Amino acid sequence: MNKLSFFFIFFFLFSTHCYSQFTPSIHNYTLAEYKAGNQNWDITRANDGKVYVANNSGLLEYDGLVWKFHQLPNKTIVRSVLSVNNIVYTGSYEEFGYWKRNEFGFLKYYSLSDTILDIISPNEEIWEIVNFDDKIIFRSFSNIYVYDFETVRQLHTNSVIISCNVINDNLYISTLNEGVFLLKDKDLELFYFNELLKDTKIISVSNYGGKLLLMTSLKGSFFLDEHNLKPTNFEINEQIKLHQLNHFSVLSNGDMVFGTIKDGVFLSDKSGNLKYHISKENGLLNNTVLAQSIDSTDNLWLGLDNGIAHIQLSSSNYFFNDVSGKLGAVYDIVEFKDTIYIGTNTGLFLLDEFDKLQFVEGSQGQVWDLKIIDDELFCGHNEGTFLVNKKTINFISRYTGGYTIRKVPEKENTYIQGTYSGLVKFEKIDGKWEVKHLGKTTIPSKSLVFENANTAWVAHATKGIYRVIFDENYDSVTSIIDYRKKGIHSDYNVRLYNIKNAICFKTNEGWQKYEPIIDSITPYNLLNDKLGKGSYIISGVSKDLFALKDKSGYIKFKSFSDDEDKLFLNDRSLKNRYIIGYENMSTIRDSVYALSLDNGFMMINNTSANTTNLYRPNIESIAVNGVLISLSNIYKEGVRFNFNENIAIELTSSKSTNYFLEYNIPETDDIWYKIEGSTVEFSNLIDGEYTFAFRINDNSGKVSPVTSIKIDVLPPWYRDTIGFVLYNLLAAMIVVIFYTMHNRKVAKEQHLIKIKYQKEQEKLLREKTLENEKQMVQLKNESLQNEIKLKSKQLANNAMALVKKNETLQDIKNELQVNKDGFSNYYSYKKLVKKLDNSIVLKDEWEVFENNFSQVHDEFFEILKAKHSSLKPKDLKMCAYIKMNLSSKEIAPLMNISVRGVETHRYRLKKKLDLENDISLVDYLLNIKN
Repeated sequence: MNKLSFFFIFFFLFSTHCYSQFTPSIHNYTLAEYKAGNQNWDITRANDGKVYVANNSGLLEYDGLVWKFHQLPNKTIVRSVLSVNNIVYTGSYEEFGYWKRNEFGFLKYYSLSDTILDIISPNEEIWEIVNFDDKIIFRSFSNIYVYDFETVRQLHTNSVIISCNVINDNLYISTLNEGVFLLKDKDLELFYFNELLKDTKIISVSNYGGKLLLMTSLKGSFFLDEHNLKPTNFEINEQIKLHQLNHFSVLSNGDMVFGTIKDGVFLSDKSGNLKYHISKENGLLNNTVLAQSIDSTDNLWLGLDNGIAHIQLSSSNYFFNDVSGKLGAVYDIVEFKDTIYIGTNTGLFLLDEFDKLQFVEGSQGQVWDLKIIDDELFCGHNEGTFLVNKKTINFISRYTGGYTIRKVPEKENTYIQGTYSGLVKFEKIDGKWEVKHLGKTTIPSKSLVFENANTAWVAHATKGIYRVIFDENYDSVTSIIDYRKKGIHSDYNVRLYNIKNAICFKTNEGWQKYEPIIDSITPYNLLNDKLGKGSYIISGVSKDLFALKDKSGYIKFKSFSDDEDKLFLNDRSLKNRYIIGYENMSTIRDSVYALSLDNGFMMINNTSANTTNLYRPNIESIAVNGVLISLSNIYKEGVRFNFNENIAIELTSSKSTNYFLEYNIPETDDIWYKIEGSTVEFSNLIDGEYTFAFRINDNSGKVSPVTSIKIDVLPPWYRDTIGFVLYNLLAAMIVVIFYTMHNRKVAKEQHLIKIKYQKEQEKLLREKTLENEKQMVQLKNESLQNEIKLKSKQLANNAMALVKKNETLQDIKNELQVNKDGFSNYYSYKKLVKKLDNSIVLKDEWEVFENNFSQVHDEFFEILKAKHSSLKPKDLKMCAYIKMNLSSKEIAPLMNISVRGVETHRYRLKKKLDLENDISLVDYLLNIKN
């Protein structure tokens, strides 16, 4: 029963008291970010701003943007790390040495323990490294190793060595059982021993007002003054005893930092009074602090048992974080009667006198607005509006969703509130608040500002803006005018402001204002130029000073009377904690404001200096096609590489904070392009000379000086000397080939022309020959014709001669016949007559005639016989004589018939030849052809 009662009491306390407190800004780096072992044993920040961490798996390097991981050659754990003049010294298992960048920008390891392999102790680990008297001191639990940049020597004690500290040019070496030693020349000399310190881990020895301050692990702190040891009266002593101190540091202002094994980090003032306690409950990833380091800007770096943390101790701004999740999203904060009240989506909370979070009972639900009116605290709530009195509430309005409440100008004790269901009037009469709904305006009224005493502007919770006019007594709304179609850029997410008596609107496209003369909404170029189209006001800090949030995520305080930014917030951790659309900056007291966040809020001191600095980026490495190139004289000589190769340039600006890199190539355009991470790669560059310019930007318009480097992209071989030589050779070859081909073509054409001419000449010659042959044939034909004519004449003459001969012989015969009686010898008469007859009818004569005739008239008889096979020899003779163009009279003697017989024969012959009457027999025979 007792256990059950204890459980319920504990549960009630835990549910109403969330043990949170104010802390500086904390940025945690998880294992997923730095991608190495979980335990981080030592940490240091170099002069160039880089952070180096001794990790379970190796050495981590961080430049503010990217984590890099380096392994030792033996891939063992790294226990200690120290950066001196940008050389990084590390200690490990049976190994220690240093890392130095080579000419390619690569961090290369050089072993020192390899030079003393004969004296280094087995199974020894180097747990601490300090810089003393131009020497580097490596400490293990058993030995001290002194490196003077030439040789390494070993110093030994009989007790376990716990820590080494440099104070006023002295190196104090604290042991577990033999007290504190000093390094003198080449030996260790006992400085102080006290039985009280026996079996005591002295974590640190430091200077405190001329005295030595000894911090122990479990026994608290002691002053050592003139060899007198006495405990301090620090308030923090009990905490560090309870939670086991592991590391100790002192800030430049004297504040002290205590890193513990069990409960995170404690920060006290120089008198030892607690200022902050930072643990897993309010932001750290882990409560075990394995290492801590204060950098040159008084910011704290922590190596944790699981993770790494960066705490901005130099900032005057601090956070209230609730890692339990009880608080939820914060919408408004107000300080009322020395108590801070916090309105969230889960209800109303307050901070008690111990800065512990307490829930106000009965306030469950969404809190929209907290306002002090007439010395009373109004809380606009999802369920209505109530008055807050310490830890109790009293509802005075049940109109749900009290978004905002505004005082009516020129009217006492009268206020108008925007709610889920429209506008509600609050009026205090005789000490009591009277509440009345104003009727017509039933829209969710998220934002409300007054134009004058009887006119207000209302922004819909989601879409639209309206101008509302009240009656004189504010008992009702006389008119509601919708201005969604009167020039507003966008109906959605409109924010309303009354800035210097001008009604202003912030839309997604920029700033606008209401122009009463034309009763329309017009662009407001003054605010667009001064505040920026993407920025909007998240507070009414004062009449002149206001908080402005940019779309990039940073917040700054502005004044219309001064162009200089009063304060600038650009913490990357804030961006993920804004209540988007409901960002709010509340006034707590003079110069102190509260920024509402998810699971907490940020307290801001407006008097703190805006010390954000951006440093010129440095080139860390350059790789061409993945091959690192030397960085010596890189800024003077630039980089040259071949066409179609890519170049990757790694940059860093480790001293800058909350920044990103940009690049520009002036030869191509004037635009600055954001670089994701720290490396930018260029490929497919056209050959030529370029100037690559790099700078740092923090999203606020503030940029660093520019780092430039010359890049010379060599032309491809086909546009380089080799190419030009090849082109010239090719051109020469082409010319030669062209010339040769041309000559061949000319020769070929000439040959073709020659052949053509020859052919033409041959043709002409053939034609001439043919013509000559034709002429010869013609001449021959003419000769033949002449010969035929001659032969015809000869034939005719022969025929005539024959006729004459026959006639003569016939006449002789006739005479003989007439005078036959005159012959004495009849036999001689007969013989003579017979000879005459033989001479007249000699058959051989016809054959001779026929042969001669055929020679003159080639194939005449064959043609005639072929066409007229019925012709007889006598008919053929007649045809031949007619062909010879002989008359009937001339034919008669040849045929030995009368002229009339010739005519009769001719007539019969015409019939045989089947000739028409109109066809002449002579013409037919003269022209007959096959």
